[in-house]
Amino acid sequence: MKAVKFLPILILASAAATAALAAEPVKTVETSKGKVLAGENGMTLYTFKNDKKDVSNCNDDCAKAWPPLMADAKAKAGNGYSIIKRKDGSMQWAKGGMPLYFFVKDTKAGDVAGDGFKGVWDVARP
Repeated sequence: MKAVKFLPILILASAAATAALAAEPVKTVETSKGKVLAGENGMTLYTFKNDKKDVSNCNDDCAKAWPPLMADAKAKAGNGYSIIKRKDGSMQWAKGGMPLYFFVKDTKAGDVAGDGFKGVWDVARP
């Protein structure tokens, strides 16, 4: 009888854990450019026009100025977000197949200094 009462609790806990793992890796924030995607830290995310779907072309020195939004081993893709493998084997979040990055010159949450940079960087939109 105790097992029967425990089963619904176990099912709910399992569903909650699965939902948490599949949660979107970003949030939406309001900036001077309107609503943009940001990391959990509130820092604006960007896309790079030289990337291809599911392929990051921002590596080495580029990735120092434009740090990728990294995905950990437990991350689960979903809701339009995917996880791509970078050239160095690390994993990065992408939205609609386009890899997501931060910009080192953004110093506080909501900064958008990288938008339009050299005509190839754009804020990521929700």
